[in-house]
Amino acid sequence: MFIALLSLTLALWLLILYHHIIYPLILLRVCKAAPKSVIKKSTGTFNTLDVLPSISLLVPAYNEADYIADKIRNLASLDYPSDKLSILIVCDGCTDNTVQIAQQCMTEPENRHLNISVLKLAKNIGKTAILNRFIPQLPGEIVALTDTSALLSMDALLIAAKCFWQTDVDIVAASYQLLAPGCAGESLYWQYQSRIKQAEANTGNPIGMHGALYFFRAKNFISLPTDTINDDFILPMLMVEKGKTAIYCSTIVALELEQTDSVMDHKRRMRIAAGNIQQLIYCSGLLRPIFKGTAVNFFSGKVLRALMPLILLAQMCLCLILALLSPVFLSLALLQLSAILLAWLSIKLQRVPIPILCKLLFYLINGYRYGLLGSWHYLRAAKSGHWH
Repeated sequence: MFIALLSLTLALWLLILYHHIIYPLILLRVCKAAPKSVIKKSTGTFNTLDVLPSISLLVPAYNEADYIADKIRNLASLDYPSDKLSILIVCDGCTDNTVQIAQQCMTEPENRHLNISVLKLAKNIGKTAILNRFIPQLPGEIVALTDTSALLSMDALLIAAKCFWQTDVDIVAASYQLLAPGCAGESLYWQYQSRIKQAEANTGNPIGMHGALYFFRAKNFISLPTDTINDDFILPMLMVEKGKTAIYCSTIVALELEQTDSVMDHKRRMRIAAGNIQQLIYCSGLLRPIFKGTAVNFFSGKVLRALMPLILLAQMCLCLILALLSPVFLSLALLQLSAILLAWLSIKLQRVPIPILCKLLFYLINGYRYGLLGSWHYLRAAKSGHWH
């Protein structure tokens, strides 16, 4: 019995080490050794701008009064021909003055050249419903989806257009940066994620996009299931499953203005965790061997991340059982429980100075705690047929 439990525990530890350490190291090593042509492909570097595609930029907005004016002014500053750019802001049943601010901002002299429309919906229908309803109506060859609270680099559209000059490029992901991270752990985590996403792109396809900004050819749009949670993952990956090619372009930058507090971070990470479980169902076709590097990246990065809260919980329970038979496992179990407690306290005592590596560790631990709650919430909601 002891041998069986020990073997199962070691197997779970191997999965944990593989997901967090072995896989990223292999990925970065393979990326470094990848052919230069593959890496260059994600830069979107071209020598001519004779012909530019028309771009339709869709901005779903719900109660974004704090950011909508900055967003419109930012879009007005983008370096792209105004006759090639159309902008649609869909105010999704806003209960604040987002619509009024947007309409007033449109009349400012520096914004009047924009081909922009603000559509007010009387009832909140959700982002997925907005995408399904309005993307097929957009006139542009390229669709750009962006969040209201994200500012775009001035040359973002030009670089994206250059990327689409390559006929085999169907989706372009932008890099994501935080103006004011909620904590040091969050900042380090997103820096790490950016490096991983670039490496995944160079070995197959980027696994998911940042919802702050990404582009795709309008003709490739796939209507999303109505209960979709993480649309910025499922939409592009369904396109990839249909044989389309995605690239990650680090020179296109979306800068997130909104700073998350502990409550917002809790809710956001629970939603992402629920979406991660949903992704395993909707995008399971990406695990087929035909997708090669993309399949490996999807399993190693997303599948294991979605299951990691359960894996961590299972190995801790096994450590507690084995603690009855071995003082070594008793020490390991107590160490893990202490780390969970300290991670929880780090949220309550944010002003207490903590070493930077501990902040990153606590951020990950709290993330998996939220992930466990989010996964349970999704599975419970799925049974009842409702998800909020």
